[in-house]
Amino acid sequence: MDTPTFRAATAADIPALVSLVTSAYRGDVSKQGWTTEADMLDGQRIDAEVLRKDIERPRSRIVLAERGDGDLLACAHVAEEDGAGYFGMFSVRPDLQGGGVGKAVLAEAERVAREDWGLPAMRMTVIDIRDELIAFYERRGYMRTGIKKPFPYGDERYGIPKRDDLRFEVLEKPLTGARA
Repeated sequence: MDTPTFRAATAADIPALVSLVTSAYRGDVSKQGWTTEADMLDGQRIDAEVLRKDIERPRSRIVLAERGDGDLLACAHVAEEDGAGYFGMFSVRPDLQGGGVGKAVLAEAERVAREDWGLPAMRMTVIDIRDELIAFYERRGYMRTGIKKPFPYGDERYGIPKRDDLRFEVLEKPLTGARA
């Protein structure tokens, strides 16, 4: 696959983003890829109003990866939180997972945090039973911190849990060369 081009999302991109994120994590179509959460969660994965707020707030960017023709391939949210970058909403079209697009998006998000905002580290939260996903991030320099956060049970903006043992773990990676 050709190297994708990157741009920041705008409010006009919200419907396409909701569709992409949902396809990567929910329902049968998500099972084409390896990032599916369909066996753990039902319902929506992202809320359009949350997306709008993320697009509008300072030091927050939803990175879109596209083909030259504007075809949306992947996205991720990067923001500054507590003096570090925060990486989330990472979604690659299920039919493209495993082909390198996700690695390119992760690298671009890290570049934004390091070069554009001068942040020293990138953090994320991952459902702690997602061993394969955590291993993906560990191969890219992220470390398990041992910090656990509760899953937002009862808040359907984040999905409807199918199990009662979900929680998040914080992963972190130092970003070398960050500007002070």
